[in-house]
Amino acid sequence: MLGEYRIEGRRAAEIAAGVERGVGSGELAPGQRLPPMRELAAGLGVNPNTVAAAYRLLRERGVIETAGRRGSRIRPRPASTSREMIGVEAPEGARDISTGNPDLALLPPLDAALTAAAARHRERPARYGDLAVTTSLARLARAAFDADGVPAGPVAVTSGSLDAIERALLAHLRPGDAVAVEDPGWGSLLDLVPALGLRTVPVALDDDGPLPDAVERALRTGARALVVTDRAQNPTGAAVTAERARELRRVLAGHPGVLLVEDDHGHGIVDLPLHPLAGADGPARHWLLVRSTAKAYGPDLRLAVLTGDEITVGRLGGRQRLGPGWVSHLLQHTVTALWESRAVDPDAVARSYGARRDALAGALRARGLAAHGRSGMNVWVPVPDETGAVARLLRAGWAAAPGARFRIDSPPGIRLTVSDLAAHDIGPLADAVAAAVRPGEPRRYG
Repeated sequence: MLGEYRIEGRRAAEIAAGVERGVGSGELAPGQRLPPMRELAAGLGVNPNTVAAAYRLLRERGVIETAGRRGSRIRPRPASTSREMIGVEAPEGARDISTGNPDLALLPPLDAALTAAAARHRERPARYGDLAVTTSLARLARAAFDADGVPAGPVAVTSGSLDAIERALLAHLRPGDAVAVEDPGWGSLLDLVPALGLRTVPVALDDDGPLPDAVERALRTGARALVVTDRAQNPTGAAVTAERARELRRVLAGHPGVLLVEDDHGHGIVDLPLHPLAGADGPARHWLLVRSTAKAYGPDLRLAVLTGDEITVGRLGGRQRLGPGWVSHLLQHTVTALWESRAVDPDAVARSYGARRDALAGALRARGLAAHGRSGMNVWVPVPDETGAVARLLRAGWAAAPGARFRIDSPPGIRLTVSDLAAHDIGPLADAVAAAVRPGEPRRYG
């Protein structure tokens, strides 16, 4: 059953750690079946309840899944194996368009903002017992939320969007609960959900956001939370329209107990308007809307601002106090200085990404390929053979992100990030993608 790999340990934590070591080393492969609990308990000389507790730990960590009488198996993609590991290593000379990083030329210099943050810190250093969110950052964040029609609510700060989403899910859900997520969707979120002991329920989407019928099915079958990307959806570039937002609010109205989490990481790099689902005409519910600074100011500024209902934000902040306590006020002052100085022109940034994204999508369509990308910095291309397309592109000198990073049940595809592309790159890249997707066919130009 496990080949030559031996699970060892006398306590539940030791047994679980042994399985995780096997997964991490590759000696336990995805889909491999674990011994029945009584059989493993007899082999280890421990009580079956100890093995049951170990298997429960592994399920909660997203390492294994249990299917009734069919037993427990290593998950097809265990939480201990990040989706970021599913990819290609760009060889020397190849162009890497797989990372999803922003264009470094569009990020502001931090010198003045860091100097301003140091000056504020010198005037009043942070101390234990201070407010978790600085007054100036809370004021600016709340004003931006108000301008976009986000309902009133307290403001909190976390170490990025994923940190906020994790804390929101833990504030309301328990191991075994189901979370409705976009498919294809953000790979880190698809890793996080099973790592928390939760189950993912895929929700199909189009260029206008999650499909209302798919959301209804997911919620009707028991999903207790829904995570939606409002703009610059990763990897497809979808953006929720006003009409789609109204349709989704109607669906949510029939499921008032569902936690709604909205990810607006495109704030600051997208010129399409925000249409929040937690709008004034939406149902009263537990909800959260989070905005990261990573895409506009750089991934190393590990900070996101969020708002939501009092209970959700309160629980999130309470749990944060028991861990890191707060996000560094130096970072908060830095972001405040960037916002106050208008260091980034969001319209200019959106135009820059939009011009490259639209040019690439248009070139691909001219070559007979489907291409998606309404907003953000990525173009999603459905392909019949994902592995083959990625390999052929790599041989042509382009490293693309395989769709397996982002998919649960949705069809194959590849993601192309436009951040490092210049105008003269568009044609050659489109030719290479067309040749990789349809090998052997004559090239089409146009």
